[in-house]
Amino acid sequence: MYIKLMFNQNIRYYLLGGGISKLGDVLSGMAFLFLAYEITESKVLTTGMAIAETLPYLLFGLIGGVISDWVQKKRMLIILDFVRIPLIGSIVLFYYADLLGYAYLLFVSFLIQSIGCFFNPAHRALLPLMTEEKERTSVNGLNDTLQRGVTVISPFLSIWILTTHGAVHFFTIDAITYGLSAFFLMKLQVKETIYNGKKSLSGVWRSIVSFTKWAGGNITLKHLFLSTFVIVFLNTWVWEVGLLLALSDMTSRSEEIYSLILGLFGAVVIGTNLVIPYIVKEMDLKTYMIGAFIWGAGVFYYGVLYELEHFFVGAILVGIGIPIAGLARVYLLQTIVPKEQLGRGFSTNAVLLYLANTLSLALFGAFAVLLPIQVIMVVSGMLMMLISIVYLIGTTTDLRRRFSIQLFK
Repeated sequence: MYIKLMFNQNIRYYLLGGGISKLGDVLSGMAFLFLAYEITESKVLTTGMAIAETLPYLLFGLIGGVISDWVQKKRMLIILDFVRIPLIGSIVLFYYADLLGYAYLLFVSFLIQSIGCFFNPAHRALLPLMTEEKERTSVNGLNDTLQRGVTVISPFLSIWILTTHGAVHFFTIDAITYGLSAFFLMKLQVKETIYNGKKSLSGVWRSIVSFTKWAGGNITLKHLFLSTFVIVFLNTWVWEVGLLLALSDMTSRSEEIYSLILGLFGAVVIGTNLVIPYIVKEMDLKTYMIGAFIWGAGVFYYGVLYELEHFFVGAILVGIGIPIAGLARVYLLQTIVPKEQLGRGFSTNAVLLYLANTLSLALFGAFAVLLPIQVIMVVSGMLMMLISIVYLIGTTTDLRRRFSIQLFK
């Protein structure tokens, strides 16, 4: 199945371009933080750099979705890639000219992430224009596998670059990946519909409002967005921060073990992504909730048992649940949202994810001062499972009720 898909030139170029671009994004994301700390030696200012990487999505995420629906996606993606090359390259030039300061680094980081607000929804919305519905689960699985694979290998590549050339050359590689991404995008053969509506600033707002109203009237999409926000909110802190803090209380080798857990998690995610398309061809919200339940069960498992070896088992469960939920979410967006609104669909999803992440880190970080980490983990995992069970039971009950009504008609 996968070999057949890779013989499709459009799919092959799309996946290669996206994977290479993702590698550059991961490396530059680390480099912004490394150089910020190197220049300032301030944890507060380094945190400010991290905020600069997420804030644009909250400010411009929805606007980026509207614009990507209005313009020819392939053309815009190529232009944005070429715009990012000199922006990233200027950091290397300023560094060697001894002119690089924190303010400029912050400025470029904000611009790069702002461009991502327009690039990412357009790139996601391009895929349904090149594939048939029956192929999407498999292609989404391949795409997510490639993205996860890049995340797994990037730490090893970053160590090599740091020891041989220095952190600034993360940006050199990032500039090269943007060039390669543009090259592969130029190879795509895509037929796009032209937006004939009025384009204006007020039109952007009207487009956002109209999509919000439409999405609010679609029960499946409304439940998908709401459940995604809540599930991600409950997971982010306990997985990204709580797990590391728990390990630091248990062992002096917390960073090494945390890296091992993330490596195991990444491997399981890749395996799940590759297997799921063989089992499930068409996905629905029930599929998403099954994934969310397994995901929550992993968090609940390592929260209840709270011992070193059980964190590895919990990571395996989380690594199975996240890709099932993620593939189902992408499939539903690609299937339910009309092609002329796909950019807004994916940008809305991204904004909700970033908002959930931000709130989770802020609120659970405050709770951690008052409550033990184990309690937060157990409660979060329990709520994730409970939300999933309530939906699954409600769906089953509704189906039985409909069947009974039809039976007695």
